[in-house]
Amino acid sequence: MTELLEIDDLKVAYPVRRGVIDSLTHKPRQHVRAVDGVDLRVGRGEMVALVGESGCGKTTIAQSILGAVAPTSGSIRLDGSDITAMSQRQLRAVRRRVQMIYQDPYASLDPRFRVSQTIEEPMLIHGIGESKSARKALIASALERTGLVPAELYLDRFPHEMSGGQRQRVAIAASLAVGPDLIVADEPVSMLDVSVRASILLLLDRLRKDTGVGVLMITHDLSTAIHFADRIAVMYLGRIVELATAREVAHNPQHPYTKALMSVIPHPDPQRQVQPQILRGDTPNPANVPSGCRFHTRCPVGPTVRLDRQQCVNTDPSDGAERRLNNAACLFTATGSDRDSDYVEGEASSMVAAEAADVVSSVDRWHGRRRSLGGVTRTTP
Repeated sequence: MTELLEIDDLKVAYPVRRGVIDSLTHKPRQHVRAVDGVDLRVGRGEMVALVGESGCGKTTIAQSILGAVAPTSGSIRLDGSDITAMSQRQLRAVRRRVQMIYQDPYASLDPRFRVSQTIEEPMLIHGIGESKSARKALIASALERTGLVPAELYLDRFPHEMSGGQRQRVAIAASLAVGPDLIVADEPVSMLDVSVRASILLLLDRLRKDTGVGVLMITHDLSTAIHFADRIAVMYLGRIVELATAREVAHNPQHPYTKALMSVIPHPDPQRQVQPQILRGDTPNPANVPSGCRFHTRCPVGPTVRLDRQQCVNTDPSDGAERRLNNAACLFTATGSDRDSDYVEGEASSMVAAEAADVVSSVDRWHGRRRSLGGVTRTTP
């Protein structure tokens, strides 16, 4: 597969504003390390899902690809050309090839523009279509490719005259009208009803297979990523901690963070439900990233193994992990580790189950009414 997008050691840091006292005392300025050494590839016709919790740096990567945010270091290459070193004039041509689909279709469309104007505007900016009639034909074609048929019914509508799913289809049509090579979809269905989410995702899946456009999909929903994406990159605190095919992530996740995300996905069979792994604590401050493994402050695996805890504190397992297929930035569960994976998983699950029981017990004591049902402690309403 031809590599369309190549990201190498991408870093984006935002300076933290200092107060008067810190400025007078010449206290060193802190930086929020939003993205801290990311390597990623997207091929033509490939869908890669970028998964992680809020604040881990997913959208910052998208903004860097579009040239909206200047990277601190690293490179972003589109068809072999490094776009981080381009001028604003050169980036205009790149932005025609890289289009963005935003999360909120209610905010991404101008309420004063009709559908035809919304799709025509990027075509005018990039000089597409020799005449108004030629652009109108391209607009109708883009609408029909996104499932808005017949196109004539939608050309003169305003955004408030359409549903959320129709608005998102218009946004996708506006992206397709300029003939992009790469689409960056930032939570494209999170603002839509469940009934229309599948249709939008199926539309993106069909378009990338039919046209060969690469898709980088940013999402919180790991189950959706597993179903639609070819590969999945799991991010935590500015770094990719696991990168593998969707099948490998679904059936053999390696990193404890990925396992925790997988554990909270509901299973359609009630008899096959698993104990959710509830992570302890909060995500560390990205301006003060923990030493060693940045997940060690919340990891359910590290404290359970019989090795020195200081290994997690002192050793950074992320170096190079993003470049190896089906590998994880973890000292204990990554491929090639000498640990017994069954022992690690068993011990971690036991610890998580004990923590969950403590939480339930605390809630029971708070309400003062506790009863036992089937051996599981529950609270009464």
